[in-house]
Amino acid sequence: QVRLVESGGGVVQAGGSLKLTCTSSGRSLSQNSMAWFRQAPGKERRIVAGVTWSGHVTYVADSVEGRFTISRDTAKNTLWLQMNSLKPEDTAVYYCAASPASVIVVVENEYDYWGKGTQVTVSS
Repeated sequence: QVRLVESGGGVVQAGGSLKLTCTSSGRSLSQNSMAWFRQAPGKERRIVAGVTWSGHVTYVADSVEGRFTISRDTAKNTLWLQMNSLKPEDTAVYYCAASPASVIVVVENEYDYWGKGTQVTVSS
């Protein structure tokens, strides 16, 4: 089974930055893309950024475009989310997830494996 573990969350003031890390183990070759999702209090869980395993394609949601960057190191089985210019509305639990799709998908139920999440709180 694939196991995903997020780290790097915390409390930051508006305008600050955080970098989230997702480490994976036991990766199946059938898991061909990864993504970061977030769930704010009282809101649905939505994708914020995704990348194919090959790195050929990346995606960022409109709400974070220009502020967040997704990257991965296939050799180290590591995924990152660099978050800059953070806003209070970015406050959420952030999750990494893996999908068998060879293209980035934005639907939550297309992802087979999930980390437990890491809390990001942006204060102002």
